[in-house]
Amino acid sequence: MPAERFSLFATCAPGLEPVVHEEMRGLRFAKLERQVGGVYFEGDLRDVWRANLGLRTAVRVLLRVARFAAPDEGAFYRAARDVPWERYLAPEGTLAVTAHASESKLFHTGFLAQLAKDAVVDRFRERTGARPSVDKQSPDLGLRVHLVQDRCALLLDTSGESLHKRGWRRYQGRAPLAETLAAGVVLRSGWDRRSPLLDPFCGSGTLLVEAALLAADRPPGAGRAFAFERWPGHDTALFAAARAEAQRVRPVPAKLVLRGSDADPKHIDGARENLDSAGVAGAVELEVADARAFAPRRGWNAWIATNPPYGERVGEVRALAGLYADFGQRLREHAQGFRLALLTGGEHAGEPLVRALGLAGLEETPLMNGALRCTLLTGEIAGG
Repeated sequence: MPAERFSLFATCAPGLEPVVHEEMRGLRFAKLERQVGGVYFEGDLRDVWRANLGLRTAVRVLLRVARFAAPDEGAFYRAARDVPWERYLAPEGTLAVTAHASESKLFHTGFLAQLAKDAVVDRFRERTGARPSVDKQSPDLGLRVHLVQDRCALLLDTSGESLHKRGWRRYQGRAPLAETLAAGVVLRSGWDRRSPLLDPFCGSGTLLVEAALLAADRPPGAGRAFAFERWPGHDTALFAAARAEAQRVRPVPAKLVLRGSDADPKHIDGARENLDSAGVAGAVELEVADARAFAPRRGWNAWIATNPPYGERVGEVRALAGLYADFGQRLREHAQGFRLALLTGGEHAGEPLVRALGLAGLEETPLMNGALRCTLLTGEIAGG
């Protein structure tokens, strides 16, 4: 019998949808459709496994279990109760429900989440006499209610913890970049995985870790657990084989140059700790250095991928403008012709810093770093 196929959705940080779409094309997922907030695709449970193990820029992988009209409370409850929840949750298991609603008669998200929870619990109680309980911290089943114009979709979170939690981070540093966003910056840069890649504001080393894992073609989720592993009937042996293949050691190309620097020695020590935890310490060179003295080797066809500090308040932005001006001057003098991917602040924080950088001809892409608006600058560095 053919494997059952599902409607699936890989969520991502706003602005990264094109990067996720291109990544999924490379991994040969089927029926791809870029949408706001992520990429729709279709596949079986093995594709769910592949997506969770292999996607670098997605935040979660959601599986749609039902779609129906929900013009009122009764219709919603009956349709939700009819879903065969026993396929995804044990009678004594735990669940958590979140809801989103817009342009619908049922608009109170707290009420919708409670109603969906009641539908799941009532189905189990009627059929088994037992009932699941709520666990908002680490549920066996995460259920999302998405209601738009009285049409409802019920989605299961197959990932569990956000996919940015790869498991390698030991040192946090100040405001570390999410691993998924770091991977997105590297991929959006167009890096060819052969040329030198440099990060003169490396902080905790997130961009360098993600670049090294990308160059080695190591699946980012190989070392963590997923929510679907708790589902009844999960094929533990088959997934163990898939995980073992993902965990097979793939070396970073021996001649690849990956270099990071930071003015704070504590960050460099922390970056070494993270690189070691990720298994790529031997592939990356680190040094304590001020980005205002940045002077890479001439003649390199190099990429620069970096995330300088960008502040959130006006005073911080003004204080950083000088740093950006000095760094931009170093790039024009010493990195002409290099490719750049620089993540900085967005809107009011980003505009003065982008101006201070003084680099012409770069493409600006709005992104979100958690709740912070950001701007990704990409393109070739011109002299002047």
